[in-house]
Formats: sequence, C-alpha cells, structure tokens
Amino acid sequence: MILLDRKEFYKIIEPLKLVSMNNLFARSVVEQKISGKIFVDNIDNPKTYYVVHPYGMTLLFGDWINLEFNNEFRDYALNTNHIRDKYEWMQVFPNEWNDTLSNLFGNALVKSENNTKEAGIIELNTRVNFRFMHEKYSKMKKRKLSNIEIVRTDEKIFDNMLGSVVPKYFWDSKEDFLKNGIGFSLLYDSQLASTAYTAYFHDDKLEIGIETVEKFRKMGFAEIVCCALIDYCIENEYEPVWSCRLENIGSYNLAQKLGFEPVLKTPYYRLSN
Repeated sequence: MILLDRKEFYKIIEPLKLVSMNNLFARSVVEQKISGKIFVDNIDNPKTYYVVHPYGMTLLFGDWINLEFNNEFRDYALNTNHIRDKYEWMQVFPNEWNDTLSNLFGNALVKSENNTKEAGIIELNTRVNFRFMHEKYSKMKKRKLSNIEIVRTDEKIFDNMLGSVVPKYFWDSKEDFLKNGIGFSLLYDSQLASTAYTAYFHDDKLEIGIETVEKFRKMGFAEIVCCALIDYCIENEYEPVWSCRLENIGSYNLAQKLGFEPVLKTPYYRLSN
C-alpha cells in the first residue's frame, strides 16, 4: 500500500467513475473537496485503490486479485501495526471483493451481532443506499410542533452543533461549508436541537447529513429539519441522497418516513482500531 500524493489524485478520477453505487464521500476526497487519503498498489499505474474520508468512511475498489496489496491491506485493516487510532467504515466495489476479504480476514471477520468489541476484529455490517421518491415525499404529512424555529445553519451553529455527525466533520472549514454547502437547523425554545446539512455535494446530488443533540432526540425534530433541506433540494432541482447502516434503525426508519426507499444493500466493514 502506497500513500498517494495529492497532486496524483487525478489518477483515481476515471476508475472511480466505474463504481456504480453511491460514492459521493469518495468523490469528495478524490476531487479534493475535502482533505483525505488515497492508498494505491502502484503510483505510476495504479490498479487497486483505497480512499479514506477524514470522517472515517472508506472505499476499497479496483483489482481484487492483488496479492501484495491485499496482504498489506490485511495488516492495515486489523491495525496490526497500530497506525490508526479510530475505526474506519469500509465499502467495497465490485462484489468480488467480498469473497476476497472473507478469505483474507478469516476468523477475524465477525458479524456485528456477534462482535464482542475485542481488538483485531473486522465487524461485518450492512450499508443501505436509498432512492428518493418525490411522489411519496409529497404525500407525507409534515409534522408541526410548537416552540420551534427553522433557521439556516450559520457560522455560529457550525461551530456549536453537538454530536458525532455534524457539519464540521464533513467540511475542511466553516468558510467552505458556508460558501459551497447548505444546512438548516431547528431551534427548540431558542436552543439548538437538530441540524440537517450537505454532507457531500456533486453535480445535482446532495447527500444529507443529520444530527440531533442527545437530549432532544425522539421528539420528531430530525424529521422536521430534514424536510426543510429536502424542500430546498426540490426547489433547486437537486437530488437528495440518503445512505446509512442497516443496523442504524433510527436513520433507516427516518429515511423511509421522508420518502426514501432502499434500493441496494451491501456489506459494510468496520475495521479494527
């Protein structure tokens, strides 16, 4: 595995176009809209690629029959040399990678429901891609609650929004977000409660990120603030995009309330920290 210099990222643009599933987070790295890393098997003529978004989402794609790269990647995934201090969540393309990884990881590959959270384990989850159904969304009964206000996500909210899935983890700077992204935030009794925002934006596709402050969860705020962002997408002819872990029941159910329908389920690997 060779860490590619940023000036060489252009070499990954065309191979990434062959990845047919949602890969907006990887495009953000490859097109240098956010800082990230790319590992390859060969700098001059790469055939296998591993793209790492700073939030921890990753994409492994290209040649799956690449013994030297694969053996090095196994050590990386299991964090044998302790070079990572956090988990990475990996998608792969094409599907042949899944058989390769099953053989490569062996007993270290454990389904999420059987994981005891010990070190040196690759946890197998499921990633779901959704398709937005405009007609289904238009028929939904939008919730109305008192004591709330929907506002544009500004510089102050960008800095102060609490949680693990907040805009500052998906943009290199608040200046970049305010210039090239969009977000809406819900205030409850003047307190910042929930934010829906652009996690990735390419062409006419806007992938939604959503976070609700812990003490305000299960109050319907995520649904309301997501509607504000979806309405913005519709008004500006953007396609709203939603992806999540199948095991994230809250996100999975919320997507369907908002008019999204699951169209693709793929293996989703949590690499050891």
